[in-house]
Amino acid sequence: MSRRGNYYDNAVAESFSSSLKKERIKRRIYKDRAVAPADISDYIEHFYNPIRRHSYLGGVSSDQFEAAAKRP
Repeated sequence: MSRRGNYYDNAVAESFSSSLKKERIKRRIYKDRAVAPADISDYIEHFYNPIRRHSYLGGVSSDQFEAAAKRP
């Protein structure tokens, strides 16, 4: 839960929102509102989590980081 006046509480959400806007939304023109949620979901499930490299994870994707953590 975010504390009032503490912008660090929202840093992760703000970072994701910025990436989503830069990498997906501003590069597309949606024909109607029904197409946008499906496209955004596709971005999150098929690019952002499995493929996109994240600097806070040491330059690997979320899926690679998770797979490395599961190894004994």
